Order: sequence, then structure tokens, then C-alpha cells
Amino acid sequence: MLKKTIQADLLVVGGGLSGVCAAITAARVGVKVVLVQDRPVLGGNSSSEVRLWILGATSHLGNNNRWSREGGVIDEILVENTYKNKEGNPLIFDTILLDKVVSEPNIQLFLNTVVYDLDKSSPQEISSVKAFCSQNSTEYEFKANYYCDASGDGIIGFLSGAAFRMGAESMEEFGEKFAPAKEYGELLGHSIYFYSKDVGKPVKFSPPEFALTDITKIPRFRNFSSKDYGCRLWWLEYGGRLDTVHDTEEIKWELWKVVYGVWNYIKNSGNFPDAENLTLEWVGAIPGKRESRRFEGDYIIKQQDVVEQRTHFDAVAYGGWSIDLHPADGVFSEKPGCNQWHAKGVYQIPFRSLYSKNISNLFLAGRIISATHVAFASTRVMATGAHIGQAIGMAAKIALKHKVSPKEILEKNHLEELQQELLKTGHHIPGVLHQAQDDLVQSSQIAVSSTLSLDSLSADILKSMDWSMAQMVPLKVGRIPSMYLQVYAMADTHLEVELRLSTKLGNFTPDDILQSKTIAVKAGQQEVLIDFDETITQEQYAFIVFKKNPELKIYFSEKRITGVLSVFNAVNKAVSNFGKQTPSEDIGVDEFEFWCPQRRPEGHNLALRFDPSITAFDKENIKTGIYRPSVQPNAWVASLTDEKPSITITWEKPEAIKQIDLFFDTDFDHPMESVLMGHPEDVMPFCVRNYIIKDDKGLVVFEKKDNYQTVNTIRFEEVLQTSSLHIILQHPSPQVPASLFGVRCYKA
Repeated sequence: MLKKTIQADLLVVGGGLSGVCAAITAARVGVKVVLVQDRPVLGGNSSSEVRLWILGATSHLGNNNRWSREGGVIDEILVENTYKNKEGNPLIFDTILLDKVVSEPNIQLFLNTVVYDLDKSSPQEISSVKAFCSQNSTEYEFKANYYCDASGDGIIGFLSGAAFRMGAESMEEFGEKFAPAKEYGELLGHSIYFYSKDVGKPVKFSPPEFALTDITKIPRFRNFSSKDYGCRLWWLEYGGRLDTVHDTEEIKWELWKVVYGVWNYIKNSGNFPDAENLTLEWVGAIPGKRESRRFEGDYIIKQQDVVEQRTHFDAVAYGGWSIDLHPADGVFSEKPGCNQWHAKGVYQIPFRSLYSKNISNLFLAGRIISATHVAFASTRVMATGAHIGQAIGMAAKIALKHKVSPKEILEKNHLEELQQELLKTGHHIPGVLHQAQDDLVQSSQIAVSSTLSLDSLSADILKSMDWSMAQMVPLKVGRIPSMYLQVYAMADTHLEVELRLSTKLGNFTPDDILQSKTIAVKAGQQEVLIDFDETITQEQYAFIVFKKNPELKIYFSEKRITGVLSVFNAVNKAVSNFGKQTPSEDIGVDEFEFWCPQRRPEGHNLALRFDPSITAFDKENIKTGIYRPSVQPNAWVASLTDEKPSITITWEKPEAIKQIDLFFDTDFDHPMESVLMGHPEDVMPFCVRNYIIKDDKGLVVFEKKDNYQTVNTIRFEEVLQTSSLHIILQHPSPQVPASLFGVRCYKA
């Protein structure tokens, strides 16, 4: 065989989203990266080979995790995909990932390349990794300072002797009340999906000989639908009682039997006349894996970390998917296909869970991080894994810079540097502020052309009160403003209103009812006064709740504003949300209501009038170091009547500026599922599309048209000497005012 030796700073094995985001993050800060992927495309379970949509803390808009889409590189990828591929074509998504990777000069990409062995310089340290590419008959030896295992099954970790676990822990080991019984006590299985297509004329189907013939072996067969395809078929799962590493081929064949048996039943049973013109367009050739090995770090994440939202001094990422366990028998189980239990908000992921406790130069990424089986049920999803990968990519840079091991990043006090470098890129860590010491904006004076003072949300659309609903209002310390609501009553009735807060600051679960009112409403149209005799003692979002009433209609607004949102106590079956989470026994999860937004083109704000106005959009938000809404909008928002909204940043003397970062609102509440589902817009309605930047002489130093990304980084070839920057923005639309979360300026 042809043999080649490749040297790098960081070797990332596994080209799923976690590996991709680790590689890109590291490469952009100067780390020489080799990315090795055993498949012909990138993306892992999100690729066209498997076709699972990307989700994380946003959970199909089915939980109370507001503005929780993961930031940084994974956000950039999802925003890019939505812009170029809002219909969710998995083949287009492949090209977006490939483009992102090959455009980085510090990444060497090796596709179709399988790791099969490694060497160690000591029992605790990897020195090289061996791999083989079947497409060019070449053996590779990859040597690096640091190794990141993002392979899903943990091939490097396993070969190196890194400590790992498989299967479920007992309740006693970690005190996890949801530690599963026999039905859920093995592993989560694999899935294979299929796509169907209407060709406009009858199509016959003759199943292969190996197809499942007795469809009643699948308890769910009575609920089949000819309209389901792709990852809506997530429940076509098998393998939880087998070895999900070494039995994968056996599992794949069983899934093929199931898939072709299901399709045969849909086409030939006579129970689906609407399937007559459907053809089977695509069936997955490899299964999407959920669980195999989980490796041990210096900290093992457990159920309590997820549910109680425990804080960690070394937080570098976060999660927010439900604790989502599946029956070990998968598609053949009588149990429901999943068992999802949500927390009241997002939870931190500690750096101690992202490296091996006994292999000194090995990072752990994706679904193999250090977590129990129960906690893994939440941390395993792709957007969470991608966010973790970003933290590892930056950690590799910090380790390389200081010549330390991953563990020594903590021991030698480099954690704050790691956190701040991550936040600088748009990565989000709940509870940690971006406080870059080298940001020139912090020492500047900021002036703006206008600031939104929210006195009213125009009454544009009349809707029935089919669900209980709430307007989330960002409030400052002090008395609750008086509010006025336009309503239309079909008959004399009552409007029930509540003032709610979240018991945990930073959460968006309205579980603290401060006051309730019942207001008499006469038949016809009228304006209702809502006046709560309450005072807010700390800045936070309040929920103005209106209980459903079929005899009432209320007005909604076409106006959309950064950090202002309506939510509904409705149902989202996709994530086991039926309006309220009610455990039937003590399994260590909370009982609470779900209040979730509606997807656009719905999701309008309630047409409220405020007295006094809401003043949460000040220019000082530009400096906060939080680039999304949290306890406040954290954005400067201009007045819609301002024809040329602008920000002027001034210093006492000229500064030498090499880089400017701008942070825009691409709606962190929108999940941006990558495939299948489709989205109403290619650009988020809050995102500033056009802007220019001028220096202290009034000269245009940068102009951007048709922006759609969250973070805009402007690097000047020559240092810009100026005592001020004048940033002139254009409102995204007549109904959406221009906004900006942050501006950062750095010297050469």
C-alpha cells in the first residue's frame, strides 16, 4: 500500500457535526487540523446518508428554552443552510458542510478514511493514529499533539484504553431516580429512514425476499401513515439489546427488513389508497446510531445536572434537549417510542466531561462525552454535540499555546481564557459574560440616533382565544406598567389574566403566579385595562397570561421586535409536550406547564399598549457581552420612525483597529431544523441586511449588503486609524426595527 505520514496540531476523528465544528473552530484560531471521516460526506447523522434533522436546546420549539439555539459555528452552519436550503434538501446540506470545511486553509480533510490502530508514547499518551482510505488504497499515519475523538463509537478512545461505559447505570450509583428499568435499561438503538415520492401515476411495489412479512410484529402498525417519511420515522429503531458497535451490520439488516416490510404494508395492504402513486425514492444504506460507548472524564454528567440546571465553574457549553430515552426493543416494543422529560431551562456542560480521565491528550466530543446513560439521553443530540465540539476546538488552541494537557487547562488556570475566546466567536455559555479585556468598545462613548421606547404593539390581526397565551415583556426594576388590550367578545363574558414570573432567573418557565385578575367584558369590541399592583425587584421577563376563552377574540400585531415574544400553552406532540409535564411518579423531574412560541408566519405579539413605555432596548446593551436575549433583550433597538438608525462609537484619541465584530439578531428561538421540515423564511425577520461603517472623517471603511448571518467579522488588511466609528443600519422591514446585540473592536 502507498503510505503517508501527516503531521498536525490537532487530529479530529469523526466528521459528524461535533467533529466538523471542532475542526473549524480550531482552524480559525490558527491550529493546524487534520479531520478524518470514514464516510464519503460530512455530517454524520445529519448527512444525506442518514438524513436526521439537527436539533438541540430549541427542541422543535416544544420546550421553555427561549432563545436557546446554539451559537458559534453550529449557528453559522444552520443560518447558512436556512438561507441556501430552507426547503431542507439533505444533499444541499452536504455541500454546505463541505464548503465550510474546505474553505479553511488550516484543515486537511480525509474522507473515506477509517481509523484502525494507534500507537502510544506512554500508557497515558497517544503518539499517532493509523488509518486506511479504500478509495485511494493509501495507509495514513497521523501524528498530532492532541487528539479529538468525535467518531460516535469512540474508536480512538477505545483503542487507546480510555475508560468507558456502555448501557444504563443503576439508580444507586448516581442517585438518578430516572435510571431505567429493564424495558429502557439497555442501549438506545439505531434507525434507518426512507423517502417516498408522488410520481403522478400508479406505481407497484414488489418487496425483496428479506422484507418483514408479519407487520403485526410492529405494535405501531395501526398508526402508520403514507405521508410520513424521513426522520419523522425516527421510531423505526432497533438494536438496543445488542452490541451497538460490533453488531451494527446485523442491526442494519434488521432495519432494512422493517423498512421494506413497512413500505410493503403501506403499498400492498389496501389500507392506504392515497399511496397508489407513491414510489420508494430512497432508503438509508447505513443506520443512524444513537448510543454506544460513553467515555469517562474527570466529571460524569448525571440526571440532576440536567433537571436541576446545576452550575459548573468550568462550563464551556450547554444542553437543553429533554431526557429522551427509548425502549431497548425499539420498533418491536409495546412501549411508546420515546420517553421524554424536560427540564425548566438549559443546563451547563462542564469542560471536565470533555476529555479522558486517563489518556492525557485525548478530547471527547459528540455523544461519547462523560455522562451517565440518563444524562446522555439529553446530551446526545447533534446541536449539543456540535456546541461541545466548538469548545474542544478552542481548548486545543489554548492547550497548544500554553503547552499543557486538556486537564491542565483547568489546573494551570487557563479556563477563563478558554471561555472568553469561545464567547468572542459568538459561542454561548449560559451565565458567563464575554468580558474581553482587549475590546476597545468597552472604553468608548456610545451615542445612538434613537432608541425604541415600546409604548404599543399595533392592533392588526384579530384571532380567537383557542389556547391560553402570554406576552413576554422585558421589565426593569419598579412597578409593573399598566397595559391595555383590544378585545372582541361574542357575548358578555370574562377575561382571565395572570402576571407570572419564572422562579429561576434566566429561565422562561412561568411557574410563579404573582397575581390573577378576572375582568368583566361586554359583548362587542373594547379596550381592556390590565393593572397589576406589583413591583419587580430585579430585571427579568414577565409573562402577561390570558386564559383561553372561546367567546373572546383578541388583537395581535404585525410588529416584531428583538427580545419581544408571545408564547402559548398549546401542544407539541413531537417532543411529548401536551401543555403540561406531569410525572406519574417520583422520577426526579419537575411538574410544570409548557409555554412555547408559534412558528412563523404565526407567532405574532399581542397588541398591547403600555403605560409607561417598555424601556429595555438601550445603547448600553451593546457592551453587555451577551449576544441574545436572556433576562433582558440585551440589544440596542432603534425607533421604527428613525429613517437612518445609527450608532457612533467614540474614543478620546485615535485607535488602531484591525477587526470589528458585529452581532445581529437571527432569532435564536428558531430551531432551524436542517432537513425535511422546511422554513417560511430564508433570512430571519430581525436580521439587519444592509449597513455601512464610516470613520472619523466620514469615509466609508466597510459596506455590507444582503447580510443574513449572526456574526459579521470585518478584518482590515491595513490598520484603521480612527477616533470614532459611525455604523448606519437599515431597518429589516417596515414592521421590524433595526437592532444590534453587540459591537467589538480589536487592535492589530
